[in-house]
Amino acid sequence: AVKWYRRAADQGLAEAQFILGVMYALGRGVAQDDAEAVKWYRRAADQGDAEAQRALARCYYLGTGVVKDEVGAYKWILLAGAQGDEAARRMIRVLEQDLLPSQRAEGQRLARAFVPRKGGAGSTAAGPESLDGTSSTALAPKFTGSGFFITEDGYLITNEHLVSDASRVAVVTSRGNFAAKVIKVDAANDIALLKVEGRFPALAVAPRRGVKLGATVATVGFPNVGLQGFAPKLSKGEIASLTGVLDDARHFQISNPVQPGNSGGALVDERGNVIGIVVGKLSQRMALATSGQLAENVNYAVKSSFLLSFLEALPAVVSTLPEPATRALAFEEVVRRAREAAVLVLVY
Repeated sequence: AVKWYRRAADQGLAEAQFILGVMYALGRGVAQDDAEAVKWYRRAADQGDAEAQRALARCYYLGTGVVKDEVGAYKWILLAGAQGDEAARRMIRVLEQDLLPSQRAEGQRLARAFVPRKGGAGSTAAGPESLDGTSSTALAPKFTGSGFFITEDGYLITNEHLVSDASRVAVVTSRGNFAAKVIKVDAANDIALLKVEGRFPALAVAPRRGVKLGATVATVGFPNVGLQGFAPKLSKGEIASLTGVLDDARHFQISNPVQPGNSGGALVDERGNVIGIVVGKLSQRMALATSGQLAENVNYAVKSSFLLSFLEALPAVVSTLPEPATRALAFEEVVRRAREAAVLVLVY
């Protein structure tokens, strides 16, 4: 059955694409694969198939096979409901109870902008796979990164290079998915301040003074989500140098293993205070050109003193920053706090 459904699906038949998605979701005739199910649901949904749109909405709502996204779920369920799907209409009422007014407005805007596509022979209506394992449709991010809350009322920090060319930014938090607004950027130091509506756990930012060579540091972020998954990942290491490339005083060199997607994450000390922002790693091309050898685990973080200077022009933000902790915490508690304040940044 799967063989014949796939032949029809590859020719662009939306009904076959939807059923093939069901087969992958249930593991009937194929190995169970939620991400593959989402791919086929989306191809049918892009053509306007109401059942596929409802199934895709459920995947986004639950975070099954795709990054959890209540706004995306609301968009797809609105489209299915508009075609008279009664189950979709019931789900609309459920979602609307969970969404903020701003999230409902964004989902409605996306639904209004939707234009069905026609699937032809060899259709790839869903487009190429992106970093989070989704396709490059209007809902799929161009790339992803990490960030962290610095105030309980929704101000958060990430890297400027992540959001510099964004048309839209969203964040996935421990409490759901939210649209984010870019408030201020510092391109020179690669810092960006974003704002979302709501209340969230936040990390305290401590001045960099007192940070010593060899100090234990950790970061919680979202590397390679398309391969490693959407759950936050811990990386533990030490301060390897008090300066960066060519003794750049703006950066710490850290031994924490980091990957694409870790950019923008908080570097925290043993008290759970932010002392830096993960920004990148040493260029392997430069290392090979200058030394003839590849660099091993040479990574960098912007020092927190530059973050605090960046925030000085925003007294409303500074006045709500949590006070830095003065005592060391159990490492498990440091990780818990960092995880709760960490966000996955989705850039569109």
